[in-house]
Amino acid sequence: MSTASDRQGFAYSREQFQSLVEDVLRHAQSLGASEAAAEVSEGCGLSVSVRKGALENVERNRDKSLGVTLFVGQRRGNASSSDFSPQAVEQTVRAAYDIARFTAEDPAAGLPELNDLATPDEAARDLDLFHPWAVDAEAAAELARRCEAAAFATDRHVTNSEGAGVSAQQSHFWAGNSRGFRGGYASSRHSISVAPIAGRGSGMQRDAWYSSMRDAAELSSPEAVGRYAAERALSRLHSRKVGTREVPVLFESPLVAGLIGSFVQAVSGGALYRKATFLLDSLGKPVMADHLDLDEDPHQPKGKASAPFDDEGVRTSRRRVVDGGVVQSYFLSSYSARKLGMRTTGHAGGSQNLRLTSRLTRPGDDLDAMLRKLDRGLFVTELMGQGVNLVTGDYSRGAAGFWVEGGRIVHPVHEVTIAGNLRAMLREAGALGADEYTGGGKTTGSLLVPRMTLAGS
Repeated sequence: MSTASDRQGFAYSREQFQSLVEDVLRHAQSLGASEAAAEVSEGCGLSVSVRKGALENVERNRDKSLGVTLFVGQRRGNASSSDFSPQAVEQTVRAAYDIARFTAEDPAAGLPELNDLATPDEAARDLDLFHPWAVDAEAAAELARRCEAAAFATDRHVTNSEGAGVSAQQSHFWAGNSRGFRGGYASSRHSISVAPIAGRGSGMQRDAWYSSMRDAAELSSPEAVGRYAAERALSRLHSRKVGTREVPVLFESPLVAGLIGSFVQAVSGGALYRKATFLLDSLGKPVMADHLDLDEDPHQPKGKASAPFDDEGVRTSRRRVVDGGVVQSYFLSSYSARKLGMRTTGHAGGSQNLRLTSRLTRPGDDLDAMLRKLDRGLFVTELMGQGVNLVTGDYSRGAAGFWVEGGRIVHPVHEVTIAGNLRAMLREAGALGADEYTGGGKTTGSLLVPRMTLAGS
């Protein structure tokens, strides 16, 4: 085991992982598999939570996994194990082989095409994703206490808390297949969060906020996270319902990431080849407003969804997914691409650092400017439920936020439902704000939808 790996907190070195992958591929070949792929990974971390200043939970996690995929012709078998002993590795490979032998043939089954796989240089691209955080439980608890204390100190009407937490996580993996691909890297993700409660009795309101980064040095301060979470909870006091009507809706920027996520699902391979999407056959067709562009950059340094290759070892690349509202490309794995008679886009495992922009957005289009553009309607800051039907595009979600008149917030709103159709929402989308927020691997500003049905009292 390498001393460098020890210093980073991992139990296994890259060299050990590389050796495991080679053992799997050799054993698969000896059994008679026509093709094989293997991935070995390890993750470890610390999570600490406090509530009202008292330590609630300290959890240390260390997980490891070996995944094996074998093909016998066009029959596929998968098996996994958390035991890395030679006997367990052989048993895992044998299990995958036995599954493949008795599985029905699938014309789309197989490893990616050789020319789609990342080259050694491409696979070794350094995206600056690994920043281990040497924080112990005591220091993490103190950060969480500072965050929660800042929330309580914001205003006397912050009366309770669901707690604050700090998490420090890191992992690494190595993968390879019988077509020559080899690659792997380490990554990290750290966060601090809090969920304060404002008010008392039936008038209580809860909200939350967090900061999540690859590098702990780039996290927002605990005090900033606590104050902002408290301000959000306080702003919701004295919420009321509003009457049923058709109104324009302004989605807060973190919520727009969810709309982008639904779009990605609708133009992803699985939904397309199953014909279970409202955006079937949308390639080359307008699906968003003509001022909107959606770009993807998997090679963004420290990006939350950056990757030099996808889960199959296929190279990733920068691209424009939507240009002036028109779909330029789908999100396809090798399997879904074959099912559609197309070529993989390097998206086994999902999208990578998407950014929604508008050709009409100006630097001054902050949230206040977006509220003025809304003029009269609902500014949504929270959504509840999973009310998106990807087959029809019908959209219905529980919502909370603020009623806006004359471009100014009048009062908070709760217990309402907003409904529409995602196809129309995307196609008719109005202004996009410059108030960009990055949630997960999606960056966007607030988005104005001109017409939605608001069901209230």
